Amino acid sequence: MPIGPARMSLMEHLGELRMRLVRIVVVLLVSCLIFYLATPTIAQFMLMPVAEYLPANEDGQVLLNVFGAFDAFGLRFQIAFWASLVATAPFILWQILAFFLPALKPKERKWFVPTFIAGVALFILGTIFCYLIILPPAFEWLTDQASGFATIMPEASRWVDIIIKFEIGFGFGFELPLIVFYLVMFNIISYDKLRKSWRYVYIGLLIFAAMVTPDASPVTMGLMFAALVLLYEASLLVARIALRKRAKTKAERAEIEAKEAEEAREELRQLKRDFDEHLWGSEDELAPAKKPAKATAEAANPASSQPASTAADKSNKGE
Repeated sequence: MPIGPARMSLMEHLGELRMRLVRIVVVLLVSCLIFYLATPTIAQFMLMPVAEYLPANEDGQVLLNVFGAFDAFGLRFQIAFWASLVATAPFILWQILAFFLPALKPKERKWFVPTFIAGVALFILGTIFCYLIILPPAFEWLTDQASGFATIMPEASRWVDIIIKFEIGFGFGFELPLIVFYLVMFNIISYDKLRKSWRYVYIGLLIFAAMVTPDASPVTMGLMFAALVLLYEASLLVARIALRKRAKTKAERAEIEAKEAEEAREELRQLKRDFDEHLWGSEDELAPAKKPAKATAEAANPASSQPASTAADKSNKGE
């Protein structure tokens, strides 16, 4: 997917924004039309984990009720829209992030693709976890509340809306490891502080679980809270491993830099020695040069080269 240049004028930015919004709308409309035609199949797939708790026909298909003339159209459009939004979410996220990518520094861009992949993968993992693990016990508990005194008449839009909210809530809840990881890696909150403040974090996770679960039942909230705690601990473990790796890399880099600095100093010392030898000559070359100079001085002043005893003898003979 092409990404714009680092520097653009205001009009160029607006033009790129318009282009990316048009792409998002076109892809969303086309996918929505396709999913609208396949709405019955999608609806049965959505209700599959809770089918045993709802009335069904002889073929095993879940029977939902609509009570208005336009409810069927609204239900199909609702299912098609959310299905297309989930299916095209990676493309939409990429278009949004790619618009802001040129404004990031090169050091920040290296986190872009891993963040995008991890975010999409965690969201999908959250929806799968909700579909397979959360929906069956949650709907079993909800339907059991009517046993003995009421008959459940499953209203289509209400049940579909609950399932969609479950899926979206757990999808965003599973983004917690990504958030914690970046908080630690960018030194916004230290690892030690998060580890020591686990009680407050758990209380916050419990409040978040109560907010994102649409039925607010203790079963659903408990399962959501347990999943968030496991994700939080896993994210701290990953952050700790990453911090150790970063510290090891820094130590190795510091060792390499120290070695390179020592080699540079040794090269400077060697260059200084070479320069001195070139300018003054080596000691072996200077030694022979000193001897002829001494002999020349003695030849110019022979009296000074005589021993002191010989000069004294001559003076005695003269007397």
